Amino acid sequence: MNQAILEMKNIKKVFGSSTVLNNVDFTLNEGEVHALIGSNGAGKSTLMKIMTGVYVADGGEIYIQGQLKKILSSKDAKDNGIAMIFQELSLVQTMTVAENIFLGQEITNGYLRNTKKMTQDAVKILEGLGLDIDPDIQVNQLSVGMSQMVEIAKAISKNAKILVLDEPTASLSDSEKEHLFKIIRELKAKGVSMVYISHRMNEILEISDSFTILRDGKLVVSDKIKNVNLDAIISYMVGGENSQKKFEWVERTYDADGEDLLKLENVSVNNKINNISFSLKRGEILGIAGLMGSGRTEILETIFGLRKKIGGTIELEGRKLEHNSPIDAIKNKFALIPEDRRKQGLVLQHSVKENAILPVIKRLAKSNKVIVDEVLANELVKANIERLNVVTSDINKTIGLLSGGNQQKIVLAKWLNTSPKVLMLDEPTAGVDIAAKSEIIHIIREFADEGNGVIFVSSELTELLAVCDRIITIFDGQITGELDRKEIATEEELQIAIQKK
Repeated sequence: MNQAILEMKNIKKVFGSSTVLNNVDFTLNEGEVHALIGSNGAGKSTLMKIMTGVYVADGGEIYIQGQLKKILSSKDAKDNGIAMIFQELSLVQTMTVAENIFLGQEITNGYLRNTKKMTQDAVKILEGLGLDIDPDIQVNQLSVGMSQMVEIAKAISKNAKILVLDEPTASLSDSEKEHLFKIIRELKAKGVSMVYISHRMNEILEISDSFTILRDGKLVVSDKIKNVNLDAIISYMVGGENSQKKFEWVERTYDADGEDLLKLENVSVNNKINNISFSLKRGEILGIAGLMGSGRTEILETIFGLRKKIGGTIELEGRKLEHNSPIDAIKNKFALIPEDRRKQGLVLQHSVKENAILPVIKRLAKSNKVIVDEVLANELVKANIERLNVVTSDINKTIGLLSGGNQQKIVLAKWLNTSPKVLMLDEPTAGVDIAAKSEIIHIIREFADEGNGVIFVSSELTELLAVCDRIITIFDGQITGELDRKEIATEEELQIAIQKK
């Protein structure tokens, strides 16, 4: 039986009047992958930030290899062999791979950096992980998946024995995910211990040895992964089984033979993505399924005016549109929930309220058209919070402090405040827990039930099958098929469809 490399006992953390962690225990054994599971706001990130020295616990003890340790800073964590691979990568984009790997511990000749030696050592580290990456290439030229691997190489170069992986596959292709899992298994064989945080339950069941579930800042259960199945994990997370019902497909009623709300005909974005034609009915939820890089995001961005189409027509209610910018799209009642909420959907340093009212400031302005009517703004945001069940202590709280699911709900609220006719969602539940996913799907259904149209893009096939009435498949910039949801019996059928040229 493996010995514990890290033990956190009776960990407590309080922010203001809120107890975020209430006497939580967590044990990580040597050479295991331990999944840390919980809804947004359950306390997962806070617990890991205490482990990695970002936060200091208000109570409890931390033992590493049986010795009591004080982890009061990220340096303390690093000195004890702990490193965290964040969901938002922390690499310096304009530096080379080698420079990033040795950032903060550069190899020098006296006062000068020994770039030749750093490159040579970087090659050894990368090869040790089975990575064929040029150490002299700038990080901004790498894919997200390869950047993730460089993050791991960087941690290993610092002799990390404990790795915390935060949503490591959120932006990876299937092949990149398999490569990551291969590296995880190799590191485990070498005795490295890993905490794996993910909202993708199938991955957790595949890659983890053990699991711990938190709910509302408290420990719910900790056990071997072999002792549970998907249903049991979800039940532990949400405290019951009711939330699963919203995540199951519900056959909806809309006029499939009615006039088109939105119609694209022979739309070309670039040389790869061309002759795109499809329609969207009032009240319909249309899914777009395809591999990463197939053109899903580019199509949505073109409809929204972020990209200039080079051919074809876009019509709304029979009227031809030319969206030269998102301003044109918003005026024509389009809304886009972007793929990366932190970079594209929110201003993280601003408050919940400021983010929610951003697209409708003019509507909320007083008669002088300069100053926002605070009473109207407060009423609107409080209504948003109530309708979407956003968990926040205050509408003036900095939105960057909210959990991922609650941040995403505010992105939704922001665009719903514009009263769109067409809502486009690009990976709307990435990094969002199952309970919040269910709530977001419920919001989308309500929006469509009001006679509006929805275009839903997701890499999670179970989500597409849960929410969509019809699904079009795309491969390398070309639409390859159309499936009525009633005709799809299994996830495997959809998986096969999106692989076909």
